Amino acid sequence: MKKEPIIRFVEKRDLQELIVLCELHAIFEKSQYDPKGKSEGLENYLFSENPPLFCLVVEWNHKLVGYASYTKQFSTWDASYYVYMDCLFLTENSRGFGIGEKIVERIKKESQKLNCNTIQWQTPEFNTRAMKFYNRLGGISKTKERYFLDI
Repeated sequence: MKKEPIIRFVEKRDLQELIVLCELHAIFEKSQYDPKGKSEGLENYLFSENPPLFCLVVEWNHKLVGYASYTKQFSTWDASYYVYMDCLFLTENSRGFGIGEKIVERIKKESQKLNCNTIQWQTPEFNTRAMKFYNRLGGISKTKERYFLDI
Protein backbone atom coordinates (compact mmCIF):
# COMPACT_ATOMS: atom_id res chain seq x y z
CA MET A 1 0.00 0.00 0.00
CA LYS A 2 1.31 3.42 -0.95
CA LYS A 3 1.73 6.06 1.72
CA GLU A 4 0.35 9.57 1.29
CA PRO A 5 2.62 11.77 -0.82
CA ILE A 6 4.62 14.41 1.05
CA ILE A 7 4.91 17.89 -0.44
CA ARG A 8 7.92 19.69 0.97
CA PHE A 9 10.61 22.16 -0.01
CA VAL A 10 13.50 20.70 -1.94
CA GLU A 11 16.67 19.92 0.00
CA LYS A 12 20.25 19.79 -1.24
CA ARG A 13 20.18 16.00 -1.06
CA ASP A 14 17.32 16.03 -3.64
CA LEU A 15 19.19 17.87 -6.39
CA GLN A 16 20.14 14.86 -8.53
CA GLU A 17 16.58 13.50 -8.43
CA LEU A 18 15.25 16.99 -9.20
CA ILE A 19 17.49 17.19 -12.27
CA VAL A 20 16.12 13.85 -13.49
CA LEU A 21 12.59 15.20 -13.04
CA CYS A 22 13.53 18.36 -14.95
CA GLU A 23 14.80 16.23 -17.82
CA LEU A 24 11.59 14.15 -17.83
CA HIS A 25 9.60 17.40 -17.81
CA ALA A 26 11.56 18.72 -20.79
CA ILE A 27 10.99 15.48 -22.70
CA PHE A 28 7.26 15.68 -21.92
CA GLU A 29 7.19 19.25 -23.27
CA LYS A 30 9.14 18.19 -26.39
CA SER A 31 12.12 20.36 -25.46
CA GLN A 32 15.86 19.91 -25.15
CA TYR A 33 17.53 19.55 -21.77
CA ASP A 34 21.20 19.48 -20.89
CA PRO A 35 21.85 18.52 -17.24
CA LYS A 36 25.38 19.95 -17.36
CA GLY A 37 25.87 22.59 -14.66
CA LYS A 38 22.31 22.29 -13.38
CA SER A 39 23.25 20.93 -9.94
CA GLU A 40 25.50 23.90 -9.19
CA GLY A 41 23.07 26.42 -10.65
CA LEU A 42 20.04 25.08 -8.82
CA GLU A 43 21.96 24.82 -5.57
CA ASN A 44 23.00 28.47 -5.90
CA TYR A 45 19.51 29.77 -6.71
CA LEU A 46 17.55 27.57 -4.31
CA PHE A 47 19.75 27.70 -1.23
CA SER A 48 21.24 31.21 -1.16
CA GLU A 49 20.49 33.59 1.70
CA ASN A 50 17.62 35.25 -0.22
CA PRO A 51 16.76 32.67 -2.86
CA PRO A 52 15.15 33.97 -6.06
CA LEU A 53 13.73 30.49 -6.75
CA PHE A 54 11.52 28.27 -4.62
CA CYS A 55 10.90 24.60 -5.29
CA LEU A 56 8.48 22.13 -3.79
CA VAL A 57 8.98 18.42 -4.38
CA VAL A 58 6.60 15.50 -4.07
CA GLU A 59 8.04 12.56 -2.19
CA TRP A 60 6.06 9.35 -2.47
CA ASN A 61 7.33 6.10 -0.97
CA HIS A 62 10.83 7.58 -0.50
CA LYS A 63 11.13 8.69 -4.15
CA LEU A 64 10.60 12.09 -5.78
CA VAL A 65 7.74 11.88 -8.27
CA GLY A 66 7.15 15.55 -9.00
CA TYR A 67 8.08 19.14 -8.40
CA ALA A 68 6.85 22.70 -8.75
CA SER A 69 9.08 25.75 -8.88
CA TYR A 70 8.11 29.38 -8.57
CA THR A 71 9.47 32.91 -8.25
CA LYS A 72 8.16 36.21 -6.93
CA GLN A 73 7.78 38.74 -9.74
CA PHE A 74 6.37 42.24 -10.20
CA SER A 75 3.53 43.31 -12.49
CA THR A 76 3.74 46.89 -13.69
CA TRP A 77 0.12 46.81 -14.86
CA ASP A 78 -1.13 45.61 -11.49
CA ALA A 79 1.47 47.56 -9.48
CA SER A 80 1.94 44.53 -7.26
CA TYR A 81 3.87 41.33 -6.86
CA TYR A 82 2.67 37.92 -8.01
CA VAL A 83 4.02 34.38 -7.99
CA TYR A 84 5.08 32.92 -11.30
CA MET A 85 4.89 29.12 -11.26
CA ASP A 86 7.69 28.19 -13.63
CA CYS A 87 7.22 24.42 -13.50
CA LEU A 88 4.66 21.92 -12.29
CA PHE A 89 5.46 18.34 -13.22
CA LEU A 90 4.42 14.90 -12.01
CA THR A 91 5.68 11.62 -13.39
CA GLU A 92 3.13 9.72 -15.46
CA ASN A 93 2.46 7.09 -12.78
CA SER A 94 1.78 9.74 -10.12
CA ARG A 95 -0.88 11.66 -12.07
CA GLY A 96 -4.55 11.30 -11.33
CA PHE A 97 -4.24 11.01 -7.54
CA GLY A 98 -4.99 14.65 -6.63
CA ILE A 99 -1.32 15.49 -6.07
CA GLY A 100 -1.31 18.36 -8.57
CA GLU A 101 -4.16 20.06 -6.77
CA LYS A 102 -2.34 19.65 -3.44
CA ILE A 103 0.78 21.26 -4.94
CA VAL A 104 -1.21 24.24 -6.22
CA GLU A 105 -2.89 24.61 -2.81
CA ARG A 106 0.55 24.64 -1.17
CA ILE A 107 1.80 27.26 -3.63
CA LYS A 108 -1.25 29.39 -2.78
CA LYS A 109 -0.27 29.28 0.90
CA GLU A 110 3.37 30.05 0.14
CA SER A 111 2.26 32.92 -2.15
CA GLN A 112 0.35 34.50 0.70
CA LYS A 113 3.52 34.37 2.82
CA LEU A 114 5.23 36.33 0.03
CA ASN A 115 2.37 38.90 0.06
CA CYS A 116 1.17 37.82 -3.38
CA ASN A 117 -2.46 37.28 -4.27
CA THR A 118 -2.05 36.00 -7.83
CA ILE A 119 -0.28 33.01 -9.36
CA GLN A 120 0.59 32.98 -13.06
CA TRP A 121 1.89 30.12 -15.21
CA GLN A 122 1.88 28.75 -18.72
CA THR A 123 1.56 25.38 -20.37
CA PRO A 124 2.16 24.19 -23.94
CA GLU A 125 -0.92 24.34 -26.16
CA PHE A 126 -0.75 20.57 -26.73
CA ASN A 127 -1.02 19.79 -23.00
CA THR A 128 -4.81 19.55 -22.99
CA ARG A 129 -4.88 17.37 -19.87
CA ALA A 130 -3.12 20.13 -17.91
CA MET A 131 -5.47 22.76 -19.34
CA LYS A 132 -8.50 20.79 -18.13
CA PHE A 133 -6.86 20.49 -14.71
CA TYR A 134 -6.08 24.23 -14.52
CA ASN A 135 -9.60 25.14 -15.67
CA ARG A 136 -11.07 22.84 -13.00
CA LEU A 137 -8.98 24.69 -10.37
CA GLY A 138 -10.45 28.00 -11.54
CA GLY A 139 -7.45 29.12 -13.57
CA ILE A 140 -8.15 31.66 -16.33
CA SER A 141 -6.27 31.41 -19.62
CA LYS A 142 -4.86 34.48 -21.35
CA THR A 143 -3.28 33.45 -24.62
CA LYS A 144 0.04 35.04 -25.58
CA GLU A 145 3.02 33.92 -27.57
CA ARG A 146 6.20 33.52 -25.56
CA TYR A 147 9.43 34.68 -27.21
CA PHE A 148 13.04 33.90 -26.38
CA LEU A 149 16.03 36.05 -27.22
CA ASP A 150 19.47 34.62 -26.57
CA ILE A 151 22.05 37.15 -25.41
